[in-house]
Amino acid sequence: MKDEPNAGADALELRIDSKTYLSADGNPVEVIRGLALRLEPGAFGAIMGPSGCGKTTLLRIAAGLDPDFLGTRRVPRAQRLGIVFQEPRLLPWRTVEENIRLVLPAGDEGSDLAPLVETLGLGSHMAHYPGELSLGLARRVAIARAFAVRPTLLLLDEPFVSLDEVTAARLREQLTALTLREGTTTLCVTHDPAEAVELADHLFVLSHRPAAVIFERHLSSSELRRGNADVLSIQEELRDALVLSSGPASLSQAHSALRKN
Repeated sequence: MKDEPNAGADALELRIDSKTYLSADGNPVEVIRGLALRLEPGAFGAIMGPSGCGKTTLLRIAAGLDPDFLGTRRVPRAQRLGIVFQEPRLLPWRTVEENIRLVLPAGDEGSDLAPLVETLGLGSHMAHYPGELSLGLARRVAIARAFAVRPTLLLLDEPFVSLDEVTAARLREQLTALTLREGTTTLCVTHDPAEAVELADHLFVLSHRPAAVIFERHLSSSELRRGNADVLSIQEELRDALVLSSGPASLSQAHSALRKN
């Protein structure tokens, strides 16, 4: 792996020629092959693909947590990384406020969290412990913790999974407000085409393992002001790409089929 700061820009660039691990029986399994992904500064990317294709592995590589791959990782200069996992991963013996402040650099422990807390509606819960929170509230705390470091790069692994739709919709609105306010480059894994279109301005669909990008869609400024018909059309494109990604068909077959649509 070659890890390079992006000296001239705050874009995220990944080129993964190959990522392999050993299975439980000791056989090598190639998870990703020939994957290229780029997000411009402040862009919000959504990653979709079949279960087990390597989406979480891709996020771990983007985060620098898995350097064991062939390729190149370029990250925003002066990188400050925020991560939101599928599970909130809060320390049960710490209050909400303590869980958020734990990630702050030395000397910043007294930082004013009020704007962040207000945006996420956590003001009345700061003295509570994780065991006293609903799953939706715990997810809000996890998002607050990720944003407390003022991240230049934010990575989210299905942060709204298993939430009811009303709670998930509220959290998506809050997340969008935070990423726009901070200008954060964001990459999010999701299984929901509607969620991807609501959140992102750059859409990626990964193939069956070994994963590569078989569909990429950048939404223009006019499309980001889209009406219902545009939203449904883009979601349908995503669903078509996901149908292709779920089988073992070759990338050339997938690309050919997508070009016909």
